Amino acid sequence: MTAEVPAGSRASVGLFCGLAAVLLCVTAAVAASRGQAVRGLKQRVAAAEAEAARRAAMLEAEASRRVAALEAEAAKLADETIPQAVKQLREGGSVDTVLASVPAPAGRAHARVFKTLAREIATGERMRASAMAACANAAGRVQALATSMLADLREMENRHDESVLGDLLKLDHTTAQAGRIADSIAVLTGARSGRRWTKPIVMESVLRGAVGRISAYQRVRIHSASTAAVAGYAAEGVMHALAELMDNAASFSPPTEEVHVYVQETHTGVVVTIEDGGLVMSPAALARAEKAVSAEALDLTKLSGTRLGLAVVGQLARKHNLTVSFRPSSRGGTGVVVLIPQQLIVHAGQDAM
Repeated sequence: MTAEVPAGSRASVGLFCGLAAVLLCVTAAVAASRGQAVRGLKQRVAAAEAEAARRAAMLEAEASRRVAALEAEAAKLADETIPQAVKQLREGGSVDTVLASVPAPAGRAHARVFKTLAREIATGERMRASAMAACANAAGRVQALATSMLADLREMENRHDESVLGDLLKLDHTTAQAGRIADSIAVLTGARSGRRWTKPIVMESVLRGAVGRISAYQRVRIHSASTAAVAGYAAEGVMHALAELMDNAASFSPPTEEVHVYVQETHTGVVVTIEDGGLVMSPAALARAEKAVSAEALDLTKLSGTRLGLAVVGQLARKHNLTVSFRPSSRGGTGVVVLIPQQLIVHAGQDAM
């Protein structure tokens, strides 16, 4: 027999079930709403993060671009702008002219640096030019004094007897060396150096004149049968260059070793070879020597006090288009070969001295 549920109880159960269903629906609705809110929030956060990353990338790219632009401008300032300004200043341009003609950097800081450097360099160039002019002036005075002393000594050599002739010749030789040093200073400072002859000078006289200007003249042996002569306007420069090379050969070989000078006429000019019996030059020393006498412009700031001779040779070689090269000597030391170009050569019978 089945028990019957009272009608009141059935109503209560139904109401409870209904309330439970409503509660479940409300809960589900709230959960769904919260899920949507969370998803929306996550989407907004993701979008914000993406925007932040995009802006950070843009800022980084902009910073990199600016740094690269600054580096490029600094490199151009160092590699192009400043060297161009220095070149114009050394050629005599005023700082205002240079600043007006050389494009300044776009950046304000670099532009200020450039202007400051240009003015400092201009000041330095004025000081350098003044020092060079003073050295050239001093060299000119010593040259004039040496020339006058040589003239007096040679006049005395003709007047006095043999008892004093040896002393006079020694003074003559010492004065000639002093004159060569003054000529070297004049060459390095761009001043006029030595005398200019109106007539060609025969090769024998050029060689003897070069030998007479060095202290170790007694160790030099000349082997020449050349009848060629050097044009008067270039004879002094050629003589001076050969004297410096002979002096260099004698200085870097033992005092008992002779220095031999050979002359050969070719279709390209006259070749003078100077050989010593000293030590063979190392590759580094050979490279320095070749550079010193090359066609490169002279930079006085890179000269040491003991390497002036080859710098003088380089200046004279550039002036007279001489070609100077070094090689091992057959005598065990170093040989230097000087080509005097055909345009400087005058052949016998053309009123040479």
